[in-house]
Amino acid sequence: MKSALRWISAALVATGVSAAWSSLAFADVKIGVTVSATGPAASLGIPEKNTIALLPKEVAGQKIDYIVLDDATDSTQAVKNARKLTSEDRVDALIGSTVVPNSLAMMDVAVESTTPVISLAAAASIVEPMDAKRAWVFKTPQNDILMATAIAQHMSNHGVKTVAFIGFSDGYGESWFKEFSKAADLAKIKVVANERFARNDASVTGQVLKVVSQNPDAVLVAGAGTPAALPQKTLRERGYKGKYYQTHGVANNDFLRVCGKDCEGTYLPAGPLLVAEQLPDSNPVKKSALAYKRAYEGAYGAGTVSTFGGHAWDAGLLLQRAIPLALKKGQPGTPAFREALRAALEGTKDLPASHGIFNMSANDHAGLDQRARVMVQIVGGKWKLAGD
Repeated sequence: MKSALRWISAALVATGVSAAWSSLAFADVKIGVTVSATGPAASLGIPEKNTIALLPKEVAGQKIDYIVLDDATDSTQAVKNARKLTSEDRVDALIGSTVVPNSLAMMDVAVESTTPVISLAAAASIVEPMDAKRAWVFKTPQNDILMATAIAQHMSNHGVKTVAFIGFSDGYGESWFKEFSKAADLAKIKVVANERFARNDASVTGQVLKVVSQNPDAVLVAGAGTPAALPQKTLRERGYKGKYYQTHGVANNDFLRVCGKDCEGTYLPAGPLLVAEQLPDSNPVKKSALAYKRAYEGAYGAGTVSTFGGHAWDAGLLLQRAIPLALKKGQPGTPAFREALRAALEGTKDLPASHGIFNMSANDHAGLDQRARVMVQIVGGKWKLAGD
């Protein structure tokens, strides 16, 4: 009798343990997302938000839940969103935010909660220099220096000797000035002006007058989204006749719409996605870029694809590669799973995505090389693949 009771007791314990493990095995993987779907960066954040809706709801047999919040292009709100997602929703990873200041502000939350975060903003300062904090942070946009060297080389090839810089008065503008100054120096191009403006400024006349007074061969506007159109339109109004350059932060159709004819002839570096159909078949990114383009335009209509949505798509691809590996080390909702996810992201190799081929490492949490950039010119209000 006692033996039978012991057997029943053991069976019940085993059943309980088995049920508990079964419950854990089928726990959802939760991905928290904060993007700037409103505010000055809305033209970037909206396609990112739209893209999250296209990501798979199941990976390696595990259901994936995406919890999407809007931070209104405000760094304080981005931090609030990140804290809610990690403390209340207990997400396994974060995607966001859209802009550099927000992404930098979210770092502390990632470290405190041991939650890997994939930023959709560009500045190298998000992932460099590598330290204990940035060990939890990854990003999908190209590093500024990768794009800055492309601009400087293009300027040099086209006879530019002097350039004026006008950029955002935040982390994006600061990072771009720092990196472009290095690239310009190597190309023997002199930077003759350094002006700044806020994302929500209504006028940049004072800054533009200072730029024009230097009579540079070219002007580089380091802004993102539709606010970057303001300096260029003002330069046109003031009669500036030199060459115009923008950063990959303007690579969407909303910028073309707002800037209009004032951006005709402008050069910029961009991810291959922007001109995917114009790429030669030999380009290693063409196939993966077109796959995202078809998915996005299939859902939202022809001509709607955006390079910024591509950054969100690539974040999804990184997680799709990492999640099955992390599941071997821990269960969703646990610190062990989050650490395993971080390690898997860091170990990503040869992953084709919409903007390039990702190869991460312990010292490189951006993972993109020259295959992630092309030079583009605005011709007839459209993006055209340009030569070097």
